[in-house]
Amino acid sequence: MTTIDRRTVLRAGAGLVAAGAPAAGCAAPGADPRTPSTSPPQPPLPSPSPSSSAAAPPAPRRFPGQPAQITHGPRDRPRVALTFHGQGDPALARALLAAAETHGARLTVLAVGSWLDAHPEMARRILDGGHDLGNHTQRHVAVNALPEIEARAEITGCARRLRRLTGSVGTWFRPSRAPTASPLVARLARAAGYPHVLSYDVDSLDHTAPGAAAVTHTVLGAIRNGSVVSLHCGYPDTVAALPGLLHALDRRGLRAVTTTELLS
Repeated sequence: MTTIDRRTVLRAGAGLVAAGAPAAGCAAPGADPRTPSTSPPQPPLPSPSPSSSAAAPPAPRRFPGQPAQITHGPRDRPRVALTFHGQGDPALARALLAAAETHGARLTVLAVGSWLDAHPEMARRILDGGHDLGNHTQRHVAVNALPEIEARAEITGCARRLRRLTGSVGTWFRPSRAPTASPLVARLARAAGYPHVLSYDVDSLDHTAPGAAAVTHTVLGAIRNGSVVSLHCGYPDTVAALPGLLHALDRRGLRAVTTTELLS
């Protein structure tokens, strides 16, 4: 078991707050008043390195028999998907990935496009660890509440960044600040190349910063075969909770896999 130094985690979280970098949850529209209404100019994205194409994520594909909005996988197999909203201090994201990999688990990270603008190296780090990488809109705003032209820009903006960084638009789309997509957003996601919207059936509530023990308790109280769990990269409590959560899943005979593997 990998032990994560609590002081290191808390220092990383304190640095996040001091830097003013939001790691907002998706529990309710408008939950983070610091989210800007428009994006500042961004530097050009780097092109993928020649070696990155071999590790590019597979193109999104349709899973026959699965609905347009997926909340969970098959209930007859002991697998679960731990999915993370990709935003916040990259040091916390790297700690989560390292803990999962040490344990032999694989995650799904739905990245915010502005996060990839600020930390483009994270796209390759996620894929090189064997994890799924997907689209969580460009600015992490309440996408269901936007008019069509703006909602399309949120989805395609993040998709373009993923393609530039990895050669693919990623494997999954999840709407920001909502558990499910509106019919309009689901249609726009399909047009952008995402046959399914990835929702979840277990909300860890880690974005409320309840403490690591509470995060673990909440997840274990609801998880079962096929569950898709909503978590966040940008919270120290989540980093501290992950090793113990993975060991508890082992004791229940549940294996944490990518969403693609969960449904395959």
